[in-house]
Amino acid sequence: MKPTDPRIRAYTDEHIRTLLAELHERGRRFGLIFPSATTDKTLDGRILVRFNTAPASTLLNLLTLLLDADRDRDRERPCDS
Repeated sequence: MKPTDPRIRAYTDEHIRTLLAELHERGRRFGLIFPSATTDKTLDGRILVRFNTAPASTLLNLLTLLLDADRDRDRERPCDS
């Protein structure tokens, strides 16, 4: 997702905080820790995330990568049969 994607404007501060909590949880499994990641100011109708004031699209893209990695990891596990 690009920072200019109009769908980003639909995310509220509360939505972003929930997504940050998910990022913390999923990232921890991979050794990725973002202790200071939080919401920041709103710029042009888009909430910024405090990764050096990255746009919320960065958060969504990171979560997508972590979800993909989780799925890949699950596929590699042998089935218990």
